Amino acid sequence: MTKGRPRQLPLELAHEEARSRDDLVVTPANARAVALVEGWPDWPSPVVVLAGPAGAGKSHLGAIWCARADALAVPAGHVGADAFAAAERGPVLIDDADAPGRDERGLFHLINTARSAGHHLLLTARRFPAAWGVALPDLLSRLKAAALVEIGEPDDMLLSGVIFKLFADRQVAVEPHVVQFLVRRIERSLSAAQQVVERLDRAALERKARITRALAAEVIGAMEAG
Repeated sequence: MTKGRPRQLPLELAHEEARSRDDLVVTPANARAVALVEGWPDWPSPVVVLAGPAGAGKSHLGAIWCARADALAVPAGHVGADAFAAAERGPVLIDDADAPGRDERGLFHLINTARSAGHHLLLTARRFPAAWGVALPDLLSRLKAAALVEIGEPDDMLLSGVIFKLFADRQVAVEPHVVQFLVRRIERSLSAAQQVVERLDRAALERKARITRALAAEVIGAMEAG
């Protein structure tokens, strides 16, 4: 019996998600949100809520704002003395502010602290505050006074730009028709784009092959089946 040549597995190389301003692709889907971040500190309110669907790039924009404003990111689940002290010193970010288990009383006091100190608080969420199911009336009142900015679901232009950028970061050249095929087939989120690029890069390395439409269809099929 003839033994087949063993498949070569690629080395596991870390590819951290790039979250600088240079890595951001701007299209009509996120233009208003980008303008908000780049317009800081000229904001319409001390508290701003940036809302949009999962995978739309809210965390990326939050990271860009943190770097721009020298803001501190605080978890929504526990807003305590360290967060209040940070809000007294400068801007603060809370990512996924509408996630279950948020500290409503702590968030209420954080908003008051930021307003009193004259600093900004940016909250990212999937929905606007009216849909959060806030139980604390005083917090809901504060959130109603916040400025609201919506980031849309990634459009074709945004997904295409992100996929090209992710492949370029890995020094992988991909034909435009392959990217167009991916955009039509994957879930409309930036996280899905990152996942399919990782899977395709790995498959191409294992086979020592180019990334083609046929390989893309095979990888997407495996992802959908799995």
